[in-house]
Amino acid sequence: MSIFKKLSNLFSSPSRIDDASYWFYVQCARCGEKIRGRVDMRNDISINYGENSGQTTYFTRKTVIGEQRCYQPIEVELTFNSRYQLIDQKVTGGKRITQEEFEAEAQP
Repeated sequence: MSIFKKLSNLFSSPSRIDDASYWFYVQCARCGEKIRGRVDMRNDISINYGENSGQTTYFTRKTVIGEQRCYQPIEVELTFNSRYQLIDQKVTGGKRITQEEFEAEAQP
């Protein structure tokens, strides 16, 4: 491997998919734009110690805004269990959609 290739690899971002990400998909209630959002499971979540129930959960609130039409903020609240599995979700200003629904619009 040449020295230039080594330097290029040193300063470039990693190409692997981040395993500590949770991707969610929403659709704007006003204009219908489909938006993808990301939660960094290492930095974006807050712990909720279950004092009465004894259950520890994690919580995050994200606000996403589209870039094509109306710029309405869409607030997404996600709750995860102690194994980082989604257990509750709430969307204000839009609705949750699946990854397949999001990708269906992106394809020509």
